[in-house]
Amino acid sequence: MDVTERIKKQLAENQVILYMKGSPDFPQCGFSGRAVQILERCGVEYAYVNIFEDPELREGLKVFSQWPTFPQLYINGELVGGSDIMLELFESGELQKRLSEAAPTSVDSSE
Repeated sequence: MDVTERIKKQLAENQVILYMKGSPDFPQCGFSGRAVQILERCGVEYAYVNIFEDPELREGLKVFSQWPTFPQLYINGELVGGSDIMLELFESGELQKRLSEAAPTSVDSSE
């Protein structure tokens, strides 16, 4: 499977996904750390991919998204942006609205 197909598969399988440097427990740059903090404050479930573990994916995402930097947040397969855009959307309440429409904030045990 080529890198574009892998990206499309990840986006299809995860309503909210953060492509970042490092992991939520150990972000490896300040911008990725800020993105994690914002998502944690929103209380939403999300997937993440450490781009340092997959150089082909890292380069492929830059082409796919036409966005040269990381982190990159996607909601329902759509690029939202990096940590600066996430912060602006969070402060306006728009990010919480988009996330609540896309992802559960807790697991429903009745399903």
